[in-house]
Amino acid sequence: MSVYTEVGRDELVAFLGEYAVGDLVSYEGISDGIENTNYFVSTTEGEFVLTVFEHHDFDELSYFLDVMTFFYQHGIPSAHPAADNEGRYLKQLADKPAALVVRLSGRGVNTVATLGQCAEIGNILGEMHLAGKDFTERRATERGPEWRQQTAEALLTHLDDDLAEMLRDELAFQSTYAQLDLPWGVTHSDLFRDNALFDGDVLKGIIDFYYASDEYLLYDLAVAVNDWCVGENGLPDQTHYQTLMAQYFKKRALTDAEKNNWNLVLRAAALRFWLSRLQDQVFPREGELTQIKNPDAFLKILQFHREHPLTLEFN
Repeated sequence: MSVYTEVGRDELVAFLGEYAVGDLVSYEGISDGIENTNYFVSTTEGEFVLTVFEHHDFDELSYFLDVMTFFYQHGIPSAHPAADNEGRYLKQLADKPAALVVRLSGRGVNTVATLGQCAEIGNILGEMHLAGKDFTERRATERGPEWRQQTAEALLTHLDDDLAEMLRDELAFQSTYAQLDLPWGVTHSDLFRDNALFDGDVLKGIIDFYYASDEYLLYDLAVAVNDWCVGENGLPDQTHYQTLMAQYFKKRALTDAEKNNWNLVLRAAALRFWLSRLQDQVFPREGELTQIKNPDAFLKILQFHREHPLTLEFN
Protein backbone atom coordinates (compact mmCIF):
# COMPACT_ATOMS: atom_id res chain seq x y z
CA MET A 1 0.00 0.00 0.00
CA SER A 2 2.58 2.53 -1.10
CA VAL A 3 2.00 5.76 -3.00
CA TYR A 4 2.81 5.35 -6.68
CA THR A 5 0.10 7.70 -7.98
CA GLU A 6 -0.11 11.17 -6.46
CA VAL A 7 -3.66 12.44 -6.07
CA GLY A 8 -4.16 16.21 -5.82
CA ARG A 9 -6.64 17.75 -3.39
CA ASP A 10 -8.88 19.25 -6.09
CA GLU A 11 -8.86 15.91 -7.91
CA LEU A 12 -9.88 14.09 -4.74
CA VAL A 13 -12.61 16.62 -3.91
CA ALA A 14 -14.16 16.05 -7.33
CA PHE A 15 -13.94 12.27 -6.85
CA LEU A 16 -15.61 12.39 -3.44
CA GLY A 17 -18.34 14.63 -4.82
CA GLU A 18 -19.81 11.55 -6.49
CA TYR A 19 -20.32 9.88 -3.07
CA ALA A 20 -22.61 10.76 -0.18
CA VAL A 21 -19.69 11.04 2.23
CA GLY A 22 -19.65 14.76 3.00
CA ASP A 23 -16.77 17.16 2.39
CA LEU A 24 -13.07 16.36 2.40
CA VAL A 25 -11.34 17.22 5.68
CA SER A 26 -7.87 15.72 5.17
CA TYR A 27 -5.99 12.93 3.44
CA GLU A 28 -2.54 11.37 3.61
CA GLY A 29 -0.63 8.65 1.78
CA ILE A 30 -0.11 5.25 3.38
CA SER A 31 3.44 3.91 3.18
CA ASP A 32 2.77 0.37 4.45
CA GLY A 33 2.65 -2.39 1.84
CA ILE A 34 3.96 -2.49 -1.69
CA GLU A 35 1.26 -3.10 -4.31
CA ASN A 36 -1.29 -0.28 -4.72
CA THR A 37 -1.57 3.43 -3.97
CA ASN A 38 -3.52 4.06 -0.76
CA TYR A 39 -4.61 7.15 1.13
CA PHE A 40 -6.37 7.64 4.44
CA VAL A 41 -9.27 9.99 3.72
CA SER A 42 -11.24 11.88 6.37
CA THR A 43 -14.52 13.55 5.47
CA THR A 44 -17.22 15.29 7.46
CA GLU A 45 -19.19 12.02 7.35
CA GLY A 46 -16.57 9.37 8.11
CA GLU A 47 -13.18 7.73 7.66
CA PHE A 48 -12.17 5.88 4.48
CA VAL A 49 -9.28 4.31 2.61
CA LEU A 50 -8.90 5.36 -1.01
CA THR A 51 -7.17 2.73 -3.15
CA VAL A 52 -5.84 3.48 -6.63
CA PHE A 53 -5.06 0.18 -8.32
CA GLU A 54 -1.73 -0.04 -10.08
CA HIS A 55 -1.86 -3.52 -11.66
CA HIS A 56 -5.48 -4.56 -12.23
CA ASP A 57 -8.08 -3.55 -14.76
CA PHE A 58 -11.76 -2.84 -14.11
CA ASP A 59 -12.97 -6.32 -15.02
CA GLU A 60 -10.83 -8.22 -12.54
CA LEU A 61 -11.21 -5.66 -9.77
CA SER A 62 -14.93 -6.29 -9.50
CA TYR A 63 -14.00 -9.75 -8.15
CA PHE A 64 -12.01 -8.33 -5.23
CA LEU A 65 -14.77 -5.93 -4.27
CA ASP A 66 -17.31 -8.75 -4.48
CA VAL A 67 -15.13 -10.87 -2.16
CA MET A 68 -14.95 -8.03 0.37
CA THR A 69 -18.69 -7.45 0.21
CA PHE A 70 -19.42 -11.20 0.48
CA PHE A 71 -17.39 -11.70 3.64
CA TYR A 72 -18.80 -8.53 5.22
CA GLN A 73 -22.33 -9.72 4.49
CA HIS A 74 -21.51 -13.14 5.98
CA GLY A 75 -20.51 -11.76 9.34
CA ILE A 76 -16.73 -11.62 8.84
CA PRO A 77 -15.38 -8.35 10.26
CA SER A 78 -13.76 -6.96 7.14
CA ALA A 79 -13.27 -3.86 5.05
CA HIS A 80 -16.05 -3.23 2.53
CA PRO A 81 -16.34 -0.74 -0.34
CA ALA A 82 -18.56 2.32 -0.29
CA ALA A 83 -20.97 2.80 -3.21
CA ASP A 84 -21.12 6.09 -5.10
CA ASN A 85 -24.37 7.94 -5.77
CA GLU A 86 -25.15 5.54 -8.62
CA GLY A 87 -24.44 2.39 -6.61
CA ARG A 88 -21.01 1.72 -8.12
CA TYR A 89 -18.08 0.42 -6.07
CA LEU A 90 -15.40 0.93 -8.70
CA LYS A 91 -14.55 4.24 -10.35
CA GLN A 92 -11.69 6.00 -12.13
CA LEU A 93 -9.17 8.41 -10.61
CA ALA A 94 -5.93 9.65 -12.17
CA ASP A 95 -6.77 7.47 -15.20
CA LYS A 96 -6.69 4.33 -13.04
CA PRO A 97 -9.32 2.19 -11.31
CA ALA A 98 -10.09 3.37 -7.78
CA ALA A 99 -12.33 2.42 -4.86
CA LEU A 100 -13.33 4.08 -1.61
CA VAL A 101 -13.40 1.58 1.26
CA VAL A 102 -14.86 2.18 4.72
CA ARG A 103 -11.99 2.48 7.18
CA LEU A 104 -12.15 0.10 10.12
CA SER A 105 -11.07 0.88 13.67
CA GLY A 106 -8.04 -0.79 15.18
CA ARG A 107 -4.47 -1.03 13.99
CA GLY A 108 -2.32 -3.56 12.19
CA VAL A 109 0.10 -5.60 14.28
CA ASN A 110 3.69 -4.43 13.78
CA THR A 111 5.29 -6.45 16.56
CA VAL A 112 5.31 -10.15 17.44
CA ALA A 113 1.68 -11.19 17.71
CA THR A 114 0.18 -11.97 21.09
CA LEU A 115 -1.33 -15.37 21.78
CA GLY A 116 -4.75 -13.74 21.88
CA GLN A 117 -4.24 -12.27 18.43
CA CYS A 118 -3.09 -15.65 17.07
CA ALA A 119 -6.24 -17.23 18.50
CA GLU A 120 -8.41 -14.61 16.83
CA ILE A 121 -6.73 -15.12 13.45
CA GLY A 122 -7.07 -18.90 13.64
CA ASN A 123 -10.74 -18.52 14.49
CA ILE A 124 -11.60 -15.95 11.81
CA LEU A 125 -9.66 -17.79 9.09
CA GLY A 126 -11.62 -20.94 9.89
CA GLU A 127 -14.86 -18.96 9.66
CA MET A 128 -13.79 -17.45 6.33
CA HIS A 129 -13.05 -20.87 4.89
CA LEU A 130 -16.46 -22.16 5.96
CA ALA A 131 -18.33 -19.12 4.65
CA GLY A 132 -16.33 -19.14 1.41
CA LYS A 133 -17.96 -22.41 0.34
CA ASP A 134 -20.94 -20.31 -0.77
CA PHE A 135 -18.91 -17.86 -2.84
CA THR A 136 -19.42 -18.80 -6.49
CA GLU A 137 -17.13 -16.44 -8.41
CA ARG A 138 -13.85 -17.92 -9.59
CA ARG A 139 -10.40 -16.37 -10.04
CA ALA A 140 -7.08 -18.14 -10.51
CA THR A 141 -4.21 -17.14 -8.26
CA GLU A 142 -1.58 -14.76 -9.64
CA ARG A 143 1.21 -16.06 -7.42
CA GLY A 144 0.88 -19.80 -7.85
CA PRO A 145 3.49 -22.39 -8.89
CA GLU A 146 3.87 -21.06 -12.43
CA TRP A 147 4.59 -17.56 -11.13
CA ARG A 148 7.00 -18.93 -8.54
CA GLN A 149 8.89 -20.86 -11.21
CA GLN A 150 9.11 -17.91 -13.61
CA THR A 151 10.10 -15.44 -10.91
CA ALA A 152 12.73 -17.79 -9.52
CA GLU A 153 14.30 -18.19 -12.95
CA ALA A 154 14.51 -14.40 -13.32
CA LEU A 155 16.20 -14.07 -9.92
CA LEU A 156 18.61 -17.01 -9.99
CA THR A 157 21.46 -15.01 -11.53
CA HIS A 158 21.16 -12.46 -8.71
CA LEU A 159 21.79 -15.06 -5.99
CA ASP A 160 25.05 -16.49 -4.74
CA ASP A 161 25.80 -20.09 -5.66
CA ASP A 162 24.55 -21.62 -2.40
CA LEU A 163 21.22 -19.78 -2.49
CA ALA A 164 20.75 -20.53 -6.17
CA GLU A 165 21.32 -24.23 -5.50
CA MET A 166 18.86 -24.13 -2.61
CA LEU A 167 16.25 -22.41 -4.76
CA ARG A 168 16.57 -24.97 -7.55
CA ASP A 169 16.23 -27.77 -4.98
CA GLU A 170 13.15 -26.14 -3.48
CA LEU A 171 11.47 -25.72 -6.86
CA ALA A 172 12.06 -29.42 -7.52
CA PHE A 173 10.57 -30.33 -4.14
CA GLN A 174 7.49 -28.21 -4.85
CA SER A 175 7.04 -29.41 -8.44
CA THR A 176 3.91 -31.43 -7.57
CA TYR A 177 2.12 -28.48 -5.92
CA ALA A 178 -0.40 -27.89 -8.70
CA GLN A 179 -1.46 -31.56 -8.68
CA LEU A 180 -2.22 -31.85 -4.96
CA ASP A 181 -5.72 -33.11 -4.17
CA LEU A 182 -6.57 -30.56 -1.47
CA PRO A 183 -9.74 -28.62 -0.58
CA TRP A 184 -9.78 -25.25 -2.29
CA GLY A 185 -11.91 -22.17 -2.62
CA VAL A 186 -11.79 -18.42 -2.20
CA THR A 187 -8.82 -17.39 -0.04
CA HIS A 188 -7.39 -14.13 1.26
CA SER A 189 -3.85 -15.37 0.43
CA ASP A 190 -2.19 -12.38 2.13
CA LEU A 191 -3.43 -12.46 5.73
CA PHE A 192 -0.38 -10.87 7.32
CA ARG A 193 -0.18 -8.98 10.60
CA ASP A 194 -0.60 -5.66 8.79
CA ASN A 195 -3.78 -6.89 7.09
CA ALA A 196 -5.71 -7.50 10.31
CA LEU A 197 -6.75 -4.61 12.53
CA PHE A 198 -6.78 -5.11 16.29
CA ASP A 199 -7.66 -3.19 19.43
CA GLY A 200 -5.46 -5.08 21.86
CA ASP A 201 -6.45 -8.71 21.38
CA VAL A 202 -9.83 -7.87 19.87
CA LEU A 203 -10.01 -8.31 16.09
CA LYS A 204 -11.71 -5.34 14.44
CA GLY A 205 -11.43 -6.46 10.84
CA ILE A 206 -9.56 -7.98 7.91
CA ILE A 207 -8.32 -5.71 5.12
CA ASP A 208 -6.50 -5.84 1.78
CA PHE A 209 -8.24 -8.58 -0.18
CA TYR A 210 -6.39 -7.77 -3.40
CA TYR A 211 -4.65 -11.15 -3.58
CA ALA A 212 -7.91 -13.02 -3.01
CA SER A 213 -8.22 -15.96 -5.39
CA ASP A 214 -8.98 -19.65 -5.72
CA GLU A 215 -6.28 -21.51 -3.83
CA TYR A 216 -5.84 -24.41 -1.48
CA LEU A 217 -7.39 -23.52 1.87
CA LEU A 218 -4.24 -25.02 3.38
CA TYR A 219 -2.15 -22.41 1.57
CA ASP A 220 -4.22 -19.62 3.14
CA LEU A 221 -3.57 -21.19 6.54
CA ALA A 222 0.15 -21.55 5.76
CA VAL A 223 0.45 -17.87 4.83
CA ALA A 224 -1.07 -16.92 8.18
CA VAL A 225 1.11 -19.32 10.18
CA ASN A 226 4.29 -18.09 8.49
CA ASP A 227 3.61 -14.52 9.60
CA TRP A 228 1.52 -14.64 12.79
CA CYS A 229 3.34 -17.50 14.49
CA VAL A 230 6.91 -16.18 14.45
CA GLY A 231 8.77 -15.17 17.59
CA GLU A 232 11.30 -12.44 18.28
CA ASN A 233 13.94 -14.43 16.37
CA GLY A 234 11.80 -14.36 13.20
CA LEU A 235 11.24 -18.13 13.27
CA PRO A 236 8.08 -20.16 13.99
CA ASP A 237 7.23 -20.29 17.67
CA GLN A 238 5.50 -23.43 18.91
CA THR A 239 3.21 -21.71 21.41
CA HIS A 240 1.96 -19.17 18.87
CA TYR A 241 1.62 -21.91 16.27
CA GLN A 242 -0.37 -24.27 18.48
CA THR A 243 -2.63 -21.44 19.63
CA LEU A 244 -3.57 -20.38 16.09
CA MET A 245 -4.01 -23.93 14.84
CA ALA A 246 -6.14 -25.01 17.81
CA GLN A 247 -8.64 -22.24 17.08
CA TYR A 248 -8.65 -22.99 13.36
CA PHE A 249 -9.32 -26.68 14.02
CA LYS A 250 -12.40 -25.74 16.06
CA LYS A 251 -13.88 -24.45 12.79
CA ARG A 252 -12.43 -26.84 10.20
CA ALA A 253 -10.54 -30.12 10.45
CA LEU A 254 -7.80 -30.93 7.94
CA THR A 255 -8.12 -33.82 5.54
CA ASP A 256 -5.51 -36.57 5.49
CA ALA A 257 -4.11 -35.15 2.24
CA GLU A 258 -3.74 -31.74 3.87
CA LYS A 259 -1.93 -33.25 6.84
CA ASN A 260 0.43 -35.15 4.55
CA ASN A 261 1.29 -32.05 2.51
CA TRP A 262 1.49 -29.49 5.31
CA ASN A 263 5.26 -29.05 5.10
CA LEU A 264 5.18 -28.67 1.31
CA VAL A 265 2.48 -26.00 1.45
CA LEU A 266 4.19 -24.11 4.28
CA ARG A 267 7.30 -24.03 2.12
CA ALA A 268 5.34 -22.92 -0.94
CA ALA A 269 3.86 -20.01 1.04
CA ALA A 270 7.28 -19.01 2.37
CA LEU A 271 8.82 -19.28 -1.11
CA ARG A 272 6.11 -17.09 -2.64
CA PHE A 273 6.85 -14.18 -0.28
CA TRP A 274 10.61 -14.60 -0.36
CA LEU A 275 10.49 -14.39 -4.15
CA SER A 276 8.10 -11.45 -4.32
CA ARG A 277 10.12 -9.42 -1.82
CA LEU A 278 13.37 -10.35 -3.54
CA GLN A 279 11.85 -9.31 -6.86
CA ASP A 280 10.90 -5.92 -5.40
CA GLN A 281 14.43 -5.53 -4.09
CA VAL A 282 16.20 -6.51 -7.31
CA PHE A 283 13.71 -4.87 -9.69
CA PRO A 284 12.23 -1.96 -7.66
CA ARG A 285 9.28 0.08 -8.91
CA GLU A 286 9.18 3.84 -8.59
CA GLY A 287 6.86 5.36 -6.02
CA GLU A 288 6.72 8.37 -3.73
CA LEU A 289 6.49 6.44 -0.44
CA THR A 290 7.29 2.91 -1.51
CA GLN A 291 8.32 0.38 1.10
CA ILE A 292 10.35 -2.68 0.15
CA LYS A 293 10.08 -5.40 2.78
CA ASN A 294 13.10 -7.48 3.70
CA PRO A 295 13.14 -10.75 1.72
CA ASP A 296 15.50 -12.36 4.25
CA ALA A 297 12.63 -12.72 6.73
CA PHE A 298 10.96 -15.29 4.51
CA LEU A 299 14.22 -16.87 3.44
CA LYS A 300 14.76 -17.70 7.14
CA ILE A 301 11.27 -19.17 7.42
CA LEU A 302 11.70 -21.22 4.25
CA GLN A 303 15.02 -22.59 5.47
CA PHE A 304 13.44 -23.41 8.84
CA HIS A 305 10.64 -25.42 7.19
CA ARG A 306 13.21 -27.28 5.08
CA GLU A 307 15.06 -28.37 8.19
CA HIS A 308 12.35 -28.51 10.92
CA PRO A 309 8.93 -29.60 9.61
CA LEU A 310 6.13 -28.39 11.86
CA THR A 311 4.07 -31.20 13.34
CA LEU A 312 0.28 -31.35 13.41
CA GLU A 313 0.30 -33.48 16.55
CA PHE A 314 -0.29 -31.12 19.47
CA ASN A 315 -0.16 -31.75 23.21
